[in-house]
Amino acid sequence: MTKRIKVAVGIVFNADKEVLVGQRVVKDQYFDKWEFPGGKLEPGETVEQALTREFKEEVGISLGATQRFMEVAHDYPDRQVALFVRTASEYTGLVRSLEGQALKWVAVQELSDLDFLQGNQVMIEKLINEYG
Repeated sequence: MTKRIKVAVGIVFNADKEVLVGQRVVKDQYFDKWEFPGGKLEPGETVEQALTREFKEEVGISLGATQRFMEVAHDYPDRQVALFVRTASEYTGLVRSLEGQALKWVAVQELSDLDFLQGNQVMIEKLINEYG
């Protein structure tokens, strides 16, 4: 049995209550799919530390306090992931693409219009139920 990849996921809200999403640039079978920013936890790293690092590296912002939103276990054909999802409504810095990915702010009720990674679907459903 393969080990689940632990991933920190950040759902960041702006002042207009839109959420930040990015489009994958890794040239694999998930290329061009939309996702919430984040990344793999390094050994010994907490979810908060991983989010701090990933948001600085990927989108150039520093997150304020985060709140636990949910945890998701999802099996893709080639990998199993454990997604540790946190929300934030405060950040500093300007959002910018530091890894060449498309980024955009999207209203919660419009998230289902985008082609998201399958593992993100339960997050979208919960967001729509709670914020849409």
